[in-house]
Amino acid sequence: MPSDDYTPAESPGAPPADDTPQEGVIEVPYSRLSADALDAILEEFVTREGTDYGDYDYSLADKKAHVLAQLKRSEATLLFDPVSQTCHIEMVQVLRHHGWAGDPHE
Repeated sequence: MPSDDYTPAESPGAPPADDTPQEGVIEVPYSRLSADALDAILEEFVTREGTDYGDYDYSLADKKAHVLAQLKRSEATLLFDPVSQTCHIEMVQVLRHHGWAGDPHE
């Protein structure tokens, strides 16, 4: 089994994602969420349309564990968009490439 440092990619038919956080988007420390809330967000994230895990077949539990490990290593972060009332999990490296500074208190 490959390590948990993969990044799910958009499927070829999906429109390109704009990974730049929009104004007003809030970074949410995943550790402040209840276990149930975090689990629901992880499940919604890994089951979204357009997510491609390549040639590997992962269980739902494995997919959630991979993303949680990325959050714990601060490689990914949880963002909340108050306008659309949605949560997003984004890779920190991609966000920084777009000029995002992140939480200065981390």
